[in-house]
Amino acid sequence: MTDSGQFNSELMAFLDASPTPFHAVQSMQQRLQQAGFVRLDESQPWQLQPAGRYFTTRNGSSLIAFVRGTAALPEGGLRLIGAHTDSPCLMIKPHADLYAHGYHQLSVEVYGGALLNPWFDRDLSIAGRIVVSADGQLRSRLIDFKRPMAVIPSLAIHLDREANSDRTINPQNDIKPILLQGGDSSLQAIIAEQFMAADEQLVDYELSLYDCAGATLSGADSQFISSARLDNLLSCFVGLQSLLASDASHTAVLVCNDHEEVGSVSAVGADGPFLQAVLGRICGDQLDSALATSLLLSCDNAHALHPNFPAVHDAAHLPQLNGGPVIKTNVKQRYASNALGAALVKQLAGRCGVPLQSFVARNDMGCGSTIGPISAAKLGVNTLDIGIPQLAMHSARELTGASDPLRLVTLLTAFINSVAPLCVIAD
Repeated sequence: MTDSGQFNSELMAFLDASPTPFHAVQSMQQRLQQAGFVRLDESQPWQLQPAGRYFTTRNGSSLIAFVRGTAALPEGGLRLIGAHTDSPCLMIKPHADLYAHGYHQLSVEVYGGALLNPWFDRDLSIAGRIVVSADGQLRSRLIDFKRPMAVIPSLAIHLDREANSDRTINPQNDIKPILLQGGDSSLQAIIAEQFMAADEQLVDYELSLYDCAGATLSGADSQFISSARLDNLLSCFVGLQSLLASDASHTAVLVCNDHEEVGSVSAVGADGPFLQAVLGRICGDQLDSALATSLLLSCDNAHALHPNFPAVHDAAHLPQLNGGPVIKTNVKQRYASNALGAALVKQLAGRCGVPLQSFVARNDMGCGSTIGPISAAKLGVNTLDIGIPQLAMHSARELTGASDPLRLVTLLTAFINSVAPLCVIAD
């Protein structure tokens, strides 16, 4: 795809359709099946064919899709792209209903390193997964109210004169969304009324709140994309579109893990066995030799220069929105990039006309991390951390450049289809 406007329209539709990791995986699965990818069941044997296109999911929140290339694995290597499906948010606790001073509120838990201030005074909806029982059988179901259901109002400035100079938020006491005024209803009853049959019982749920405002182009010249969950559903969509453009000459794999924002230690996270298990089925006894000639591009958004806070950046590393994808490096291995992977990607970017930028954190400040170092350590595969620059990371709503998503697709597609080996010759 060469039309940035068309691509961004599809990207924004994907973001709006994916309020939770479960919905993101469902959205990706639909696009894969429409493109002819075959769903594989982990509990069954796999019969993979050259040039075959496949995908599998785990927990409904992590997905691996791949094209089985025609080139021999040890020579061609694996073209791996990684991202994550989760984003910082407010998740609803199992015993959700709170009643105080005539209001029905919700008890929530902070998922990941969320910026809490932006969650106030927004129209919030509810989405996620429920498990219901009927006739002795359990069924899981995705739900999304798709309309404003709750709000966390700010305290008036007259009652909090220090709000603009010294405001702190207690995550236990201060972020209880208001769901209703009066009445004796429950969240379970509200769910049942809209999403369940009369003979069904609600057994459990995994639900979160999200900003109802949809993704949109922003700025006087529509130079920006404003949306929730850009970190890191943008990378999931970019990786998916790149995989769909595979010419099947090399084996290409897209992994989108859940639970990155809380450390990745789970059955479906990058520090779990999901990717290694799938690669073992793809490669068989050639896995170790294939990994030795492979490259993983860990795609997760990067910290763009904030014009109001330039001092928080290293003066020589100032990524700009709409300046191109960013290679992220960190000597403490918070990012997995090294010179070998960076040289390969820079060569590819030069060939396809994609500008690149660099990010290194200040020595006196920490930085985030990604699935890159975790996956590199689990697999022993050369890994590069790369991503599109954005502002307001971990907010209820984030901002990125409208030109950069298609640039990253162009680069990742070139990476997947490149005939060049994924290695640098040592003198």
